Amino acid sequence: MITYLVGDATDPQGSGEKIIAHICNNVGAWGAGFVLAVSKRWNAPEIMYRGWYAGARRENEKEFNLGEIQIVRAEDNIWVANMIAQDNIHSKKGAPPIRYGAVRECLRLLTGKAKDMTASIHMPRIGCGLAGGEWHRIEAIINETLIAESIPVFVYDLK
Repeated sequence: MITYLVGDATDPQGSGEKIIAHICNNVGAWGAGFVLAVSKRWNAPEIMYRGWYAGARRENEKEFNLGEIQIVRAEDNIWVANMIAQDNIHSKKGAPPIRYGAVRECLRLLTGKAKDMTASIHMPRIGCGLAGGEWHRIEAIINETLIAESIPVFVYDLK
């Protein structure tokens, strides 16, 4: 079961290893939405994301695709999962940028990482801001992936 909390997802509650999960786009843009809170707190997630994108561009866009994740150490016991599940940054023909299949693949990969690290997952309502997703669909994917594998998941809503 997902635990819903009021608070800041960049200040995850509890002990042990914690992974903060969020949705990124596949065009290397970082500068709006939840990433602003991440960057205000830590430099590494943005630096690593931009480096990942730049490296992929040099390699003809290999390894920077929808459905891929990057786990970045932010501080002791806190990691950030940059998850590519947003196609571009704007709606196309009325369709929002979120890609639910990519969310599912990202969370499947994150499930494996969380199990390996014995980590809990912390997040805002991923994919529902600038990406334009619907929470009931994202929540179902979280239940099918992380929750089905008994990974503790905490979703934060700001006050």
